[in-house]
Amino acid sequence: MDIKCGFDLIIEDLSFDLMDIATNATVATLIAEQATPLRLDLDAPFDDLAPLANRARDATVVALGSATRQSHELSALTDRVMRFLISEHWFRSLALEGDEAASTDLDTYVRTGAGDPLAILAGARPFWRLAEILDAVRWIRARNERNPSDPVRVVHVAEQPREAMGQLARGEDVDRRAAQTTISWQEQSGNRIVYWGGLGHTVGGLARTVSSFSGAVTGRNAGSYLRERFGSGYVSIGLTFHHGSLPAPVEEPPGDYVEAVLGVVGLETYLLQIHRNWPYPVQEWLDMPAKTRLIGPGTHELSGASFSTWFDFLIHSRIVTPARFL
Repeated sequence: MDIKCGFDLIIEDLSFDLMDIATNATVATLIAEQATPLRLDLDAPFDDLAPLANRARDATVVALGSATRQSHELSALTDRVMRFLISEHWFRSLALEGDEAASTDLDTYVRTGAGDPLAILAGARPFWRLAEILDAVRWIRARNERNPSDPVRVVHVAEQPREAMGQLARGEDVDRRAAQTTISWQEQSGNRIVYWGGLGHTVGGLARTVSSFSGAVTGRNAGSYLRERFGSGYVSIGLTFHHGSLPAPVEEPPGDYVEAVLGVVGLETYLLQIHRNWPYPVQEWLDMPAKTRLIGPGTHELSGASFSTWFDFLIHSRIVTPARFL
């Protein structure tokens, strides 16, 4: 390759980079015009969550999948959406992803008041040992005390003993089991369900996860099974962030990650409806193959499809701080 040819290629690559920067800036500007700022206050009115109402009315399962379980902001926002769905849209079960034995005990607590939710969560999986989840469980119990004939339940596998549940969770496909548990519970109870989990498990389509521990994994997640079963009755809400502390510092994402665009929208915390009439630059961006990161434990990358395939709504927090560990 001669010097002129090499120089031309450098200029061409630079031109593409400048085009990407300009396009991303346009996308961020257009998103800012349509995004809904969100409050973190759990006692605030639900009017900022109104864009969820149309889909929530017809939904059977609404999944809230966080890019990290360790963030106060993302946990509080998940809790707010849960309360909105229970209070305003007749959702009557909560599926907490990842610890079936603890779910059984929590269901007893929210129904009857028996047991200590702090002790139950302190003995659960590490990503459940959060004051934010304790607040959510206690809120459900208080709500059930006021409405004893119309209780909210915690999804669990009622027919299996605790020891068997632990063995099955280790031996089976975790995502398929989580979906099957949710589907079975819904069919038996008739309840509409809020699913509180991790983003890598709740996306509504296939995804490729590059793990810092075990390399690349491609396969079906719980969200894909739930979407297959419930169709448009499965609503996927992703919760992402730009940077912050968990408590270890998390730097700004690489420029080719979707959070790089979401983080410059100009709002600290906001809600975005994915499926709507977007201008061409935004729709093209939502439909292109996406990359996003998952934190905890370790750092992972989720890719393989588009945001418009994975999510119906997005909640983004520009900055995150550590959750309050029990």
